[in-house]
Amino acid sequence: METHPASQAPARGPMGVVRFLALVLLGALIGAVAAALAVGFVTAVLWLNEALLISPRSRMMFDRPDLLLVATVAVPALGGLVVGLLHCAIPERRAHTPADVIAAVQTRQGRLPARAGALSALSALVSLGAGASVGQYGPLVHLGATLGSLGTRLLRLGRSEDNITIACGVAAAIATAFNAPLAGIVFAHEVVLRHYALRAFAPIAAAAIVGYVIATSVLDRGALFHVADTAVPRPWEFALFLAIGGLGALVAGAYMRAILGAGRLAARLPLAPALRPAAAGALLGTTALWVPDILGIGQETLRFATIAGAYGSDELVIVLVLKIAATALCLGMGFSGGVFSPALVIGTLFGALCGSLVGELGALSADTFIYYAVCGMVAVTAPVIGAPLTSLLIVFELTGSYALTTAALASVTLASPIAAQLFGRSLFDTQLRARGLDLSAGRGRAVLQSMPVGEHLSHDGVTLAPSVTVDRAVAQLGRAGHGEAYLVDGAGRYRGCVTLADLEGARASQDAPASVGELATTERPVLHPTTSLWAAMTTLETVTGEALPVVDEADGETFLGVVYETSIARAYLAHSDELRQEEHGTG
Repeated sequence: METHPASQAPARGPMGVVRFLALVLLGALIGAVAAALAVGFVTAVLWLNEALLISPRSRMMFDRPDLLLVATVAVPALGGLVVGLLHCAIPERRAHTPADVIAAVQTRQGRLPARAGALSALSALVSLGAGASVGQYGPLVHLGATLGSLGTRLLRLGRSEDNITIACGVAAAIATAFNAPLAGIVFAHEVVLRHYALRAFAPIAAAAIVGYVIATSVLDRGALFHVADTAVPRPWEFALFLAIGGLGALVAGAYMRAILGAGRLAARLPLAPALRPAAAGALLGTTALWVPDILGIGQETLRFATIAGAYGSDELVIVLVLKIAATALCLGMGFSGGVFSPALVIGTLFGALCGSLVGELGALSADTFIYYAVCGMVAVTAPVIGAPLTSLLIVFELTGSYALTTAALASVTLASPIAAQLFGRSLFDTQLRARGLDLSAGRGRAVLQSMPVGEHLSHDGVTLAPSVTVDRAVAQLGRAGHGEAYLVDGAGRYRGCVTLADLEGARASQDAPASVGELATTERPVLHPTTSLWAAMTTLETVTGEALPVVDEADGETFLGVVYETSIARAYLAHSDELRQEEHGTG
């Protein structure tokens, strides 16, 4: 079996310390470059929003109402056309997302393609700049991860290092985007790596810290939003925060289902995939003629939703529903972007609506309105991205308020478990499950699902022509030291399996068959070269024998060889050992 760098014993002693420090320095370098790219990306999006009349400020200051109406429809439509053309240059005909990052790490394949990553980032830049209702954090996460993978590839490092550097890029992107290094570190572990190895922690922390320093000091970027000192909520309000968490899980589920449903609907439309984003942009722009708040990232909408009285209850309902629909439309029809930013906006609108309704009952003061908005924000966001700890840390690092974070904790307490039971761990996991990668059973299963049995194909099995006599078959199996043989005809097609017990039993009977082809063959499932190790292990649960035959997937008959049960068991143990070494910081 092939030996990978990840399965080799790590260096110990002084050399191990040197390699570890080099990995930390590499993480810091990746963090610096990822932070610079993230800030440049966000700056470019904001500039495009101003130039293309997407931002509320530019729309308010533009003095040609007739041209503003045309631009509101034309800009998203033309932007969608450019996005569709860009996606034609990506092998999968779609932008890569954080789900691809998670898949690369969880299956230990790594090696995110740089070209697809660059085109995905450019596609997201056009989408966001043209006002599509998508998020900026997903593209930043994928861009940082691609940068980390590229660094590992250039330095010819192993799989474990690739996973770590991918997580470094992710942590730096989140730390830069939110001015939240702790959230970046936890997000990389909680969502991408899904384990907390000491060997990975230091490089990831270095990347997040460098990203934070560049974002706040060198490039002087402000935080997503600021919250002034707030009053402490009354004890009974924490019951409402819990209720917001439960209801927020349903809102998060509706948001995720809308995105997935829009994607399925788009696939059935009689419209070329390259033209779908343009159609979505035109529909989005037309709707924005009446409700411009649904355009773009929605940062201004988020900020106003945290202010008591900025929106009425009716306005909050309209913008909330249309923002969900607009984001589902844009992502489902092929625009490139993330789900994190819209989830923040949708969750804040939902929390503000809850606060407004409580206020209409006369039980809420303006000083505690922000608690409801923030609770709604985390109640929706945490289930969507599958990161409750990250969501809480973002609140704490953005606001510096322990009271607000405690209130948000009350909402997350119900939101994440309820959403996980009803809809799954996150939207990313749901998307991967639709692609055939189920992470619900853990990383070990994901790795085995990505490993084809073709890598363990053997030609040592005994093959017999159907015309061979029983006596000759018994002799041939005895010489080879095997207990079963595989019948293959003159055209190389698989015709069944016979065991030594079958042959001995037939030879001892009074009406012994003249050839093994006349013998009732043992029922034996067949595999294909692309069958996963996990599927092969599942098949072995119902089979007693030495090996499973492998046939060509194209015709389902051409015999290629066998995969021995012992080979599958060794591969399982080897991959399990690699995972244990990596997750315990020794591999």
